[in-house]
Amino acid sequence: MNGLYLNLFGLSILLLTVLIFIIFCLKLFFFFTRRKLFPKKLLFASLTGIIVVFALFAYSQYFFTFNNLEGEFYKGPVDSPNEKYTANAYYMTYGGAAGGVNVWVEITYNDELDKIETVYYSDAKSKFVMEWKDEDTLYIVNEEPKYPNSNRSIELEIGKEIYHENGLACQSLLMKDKYETCYQK
Repeated sequence: MNGLYLNLFGLSILLLTVLIFIIFCLKLFFFFTRRKLFPKKLLFASLTGIIVVFALFAYSQYFFTFNNLEGEFYKGPVDSPNEKYTANAYYMTYGGAAGGVNVWVEITYNDELDKIETVYYSDAKSKFVMEWKDEDTLYIVNEEPKYPNSNRSIELEIGKEIYHENGLACQSLLMKDKYETCYQK
């Protein structure tokens, strides 16, 4: 939910900056044609707005974490063969009636004081299954059988690999060093 507020704040700053920039351009036109005073305050406000919008974009792209995920329980728990890990899947709708559903898988490290990590994030498809291949490898099936190009299934080695469909986790400076491999669509 915090990401939504950050996006709404960024959008409002962007719209305000565009409006101020348009007014600045008009005042600048009058400055050159009618020798009026240079619009310093509007220039400063426009540049400040542009910097804030750029900073918000950079923050959301390069400082991404899974900490703000809030959804409903979907599937699980699925314990690893040695019961070292427990996998649970969650979902969250987006976009109202015309939107879709995001699904993510959280791994609970049972031997590390219930440490929880998100290892998978994608659009949900009609067939979703989690199964352990061995003690450290989770196979996630997330596909739409009638549409083979929509297959988001993957095998992940826990603690070393993650998957984020849009790649935000892969380009995040905060998450890049935590995992050896980050997969994206």
